[in-house]
Amino acid sequence: METATANLSLEQVFETATLPALPQTAVSLMRLSQDPNAGPNDFARVIESDPGLMGQVLRFANSAFFSFSRTITSVQQSLTLIGARSITNFALWNAVFTVIPNPKVGTFDLRLLWQDSLRRAIAARHLGKALKLANADDLFAGALLQDMAIPILLKEMPEQYEEVFRRRQTESLRLSRIEEATFGWNHGTAAAMLATIWKLPPSFSELIRNHAELDTLLAQGPSSRGPASVALASCLPSCQESDWAERVVFLDGFTKLVANHPIDLGELIAKVDQEAAEFAPLMKLPAPTTPILTLLNVAA
Repeated sequence: METATANLSLEQVFETATLPALPQTAVSLMRLSQDPNAGPNDFARVIESDPGLMGQVLRFANSAFFSFSRTITSVQQSLTLIGARSITNFALWNAVFTVIPNPKVGTFDLRLLWQDSLRRAIAARHLGKALKLANADDLFAGALLQDMAIPILLKEMPEQYEEVFRRRQTESLRLSRIEEATFGWNHGTAAAMLATIWKLPPSFSELIRNHAELDTLLAQGPSSRGPASVALASCLPSCQESDWAERVVFLDGFTKLVANHPIDLGELIAKVDQEAAEFAPLMKLPAPTTPILTLLNVAA
C-alpha cells in the first residue's frame, strides 16, 4: 500500500536526526578488539579509566551468566577468565544502553525493549555455543543490538511508528515486514546503518541487518549458522507476552539450524530463562514475566 512515507529513505531520517555518540571508552575498546597486537593490559587500562564501566564489568564477571566458583575482584581477572572479546561486547552494549533515547510515545517502554533484547541475546549465545561456533559472544552482542534503532526511529517518526505498532498488534505481522511495506526498509537495516556510523565491526552490522531473514540464512547452510542463530533468537516471544506468535516459525527454524547436532531444545530454553532472570537486574531491567519454557510447552 502506498503511503506518504513510502519514499522516505533511511539516509533522510538519519540526516535530520540527532544521533547519540558512543562513549569514548567503548570506542577505544572496539578499536583495541580489532588490533591483533592488543593484549589484556591494553584493555584493562581503558576499562580502569572509567570507574562506572569498571564496576559494571566486575558485576558482569560475577553474574550468574558465568557462575564462577570464586569472586572476581579485578578487571585483569575478568579479562583472563572471560576474555577481552566478551568484555568488549558487554561494554559495547552497556554503552548503547546508556545513550539510546527513551521516546515518550504511546506505550513504548525502552526497558522492555532492552529486556527482550537481553533474553534473545542470551539465546543466540547458547545456540552458538551448542553449535560449537567460534563467534558465540559476537552473536550475543549482535542480538542485543538488533533493535537499537527502534527508539531513534520512534523519536524521529512518532506518528508513522505509532501506526506501524498499531498494525503489528491488530494484524499479527512481524514489525520488520510492516516497516518494509510502509517505508521500504526495516529497523534492522537502520540499526546496521547506525553501527556503521559508530564504526563497529562489519560483522556486527551484518548480524544486525539480517536478523529478520531467517529463511534466507538457513537456506545458505552451515556457513550462516551464526547469523541464523541471531535470526532464530529474534523469533522468541516478548518477555511480557503470554503467547508466542512465532512459535511454529521458531520450532521449524530450530530443527533446520541444529540438524545433525544433538541439542535438547527444552534444556537450552531452560538455561536461557534462568540466565535472563538472573542477568536482568545487572542492567537494572525487570525479570521476564513469562518464561519461554512455559510457552514452549503449550500445544500449538
